Amino acid sequence: MLADRTTLVQFLIEERRRHPGSSGDLNGLILDVALACKAIANRVAAGALGGVLGSAEQTNVQGEVQQKLDLLANDYFLRSTEWGGHVAGMVSEELDEPYLPPAEYPRGKYLLLFDPLDGSSNIDVNVSVGSIFSILRAPQPGADADPGDYLQPGSQQVCAGYAIYGPSTMLVLSVGTGVHAFTLDPNLGEFFLTRQSIQIPSTTKEFAINASNQRFWEPAVQRYVEECLKGRSGPRHKDYNMRWVASLVAETHRILTRGGVFLYPRDSRDPAKPGKLRLLYEVNPVAYLIEQAGGAASTGRQRVLDVVPSNVHQRISFVFGAREEVERIEDYHSQTYEETSSLPLYGTRGLFRTTPVG
Repeated sequence: MLADRTTLVQFLIEERRRHPGSSGDLNGLILDVALACKAIANRVAAGALGGVLGSAEQTNVQGEVQQKLDLLANDYFLRSTEWGGHVAGMVSEELDEPYLPPAEYPRGKYLLLFDPLDGSSNIDVNVSVGSIFSILRAPQPGADADPGDYLQPGSQQVCAGYAIYGPSTMLVLSVGTGVHAFTLDPNLGEFFLTRQSIQIPSTTKEFAINASNQRFWEPAVQRYVEECLKGRSGPRHKDYNMRWVASLVAETHRILTRGGVFLYPRDSRDPAKPGKLRLLYEVNPVAYLIEQAGGAASTGRQRVLDVVPSNVHQRISFVFGAREEVERIEDYHSQTYEETSSLPLYGTRGLFRTTPVG
């Protein structure tokens, strides 16, 4: 098996050989992240036997209830990456403020941003969860990172990836040379390359959205989903399947495996929150992978990787997957839609409607 398969270490060494002047720090950081993912995979696989299921009875900075495994996974990420001298600071979904390694450890030239356990609401029902990570260059290598150092557009990422803890544990990543997937051999404790240069089909018959939020969607999203649901008899002239797992990692992995489009759009529930997902450590790394695989990633109105962050826990709307579908959704957002009233006399078919129904 060792003669037939490429390990993660071998893959990273080959990538480094393409850049003779590189120091190897990026490889070291990626391998530290992989170690954290192996540790998390072990605890997730143990389930109830590991004694870590259930709520931690506290909330994170987003006001979300933290699971015991959220905190454990966060600790694994910190402990496996803080000591090696590769990072100048870190940002985690589970920490209110950016994290600086203990003073006794040297500062490196990278910033690590991560969601240690995405989809943790699925833990207790034994549905796939995962970890997401993004790596940026530190503007001040060798020094403590400032909070503003993390506010770089996603196009500046040097590496992004995720681990998915399902029937098998997989690490999917890109260092800017395509998207590659590695499967963990639990007997050897090593990740082996199992899919190389992944590409997303430009078209699809599958979309993912949380339909329970339909009443809050913008007109462009309402239009897109309605057209998909009409199937062959509608303007798209083909039948669509709808999926929803409530785990960004699982949704991303499905789209990288068999195509599709994912929507978590801006809605009207809370105007102060332009989206649900976090830009720096959820949306940007996924968008980086999707573009590297030939797909598109958008806010619905612009390319995600061009967005300049305003704070480390910023939320944003997110649409990604098959390029043709994402471009169609962007086009729908660019069009003007007449506002409708909830009052019967002023609705689209109301008595006092001033413009004709076209």
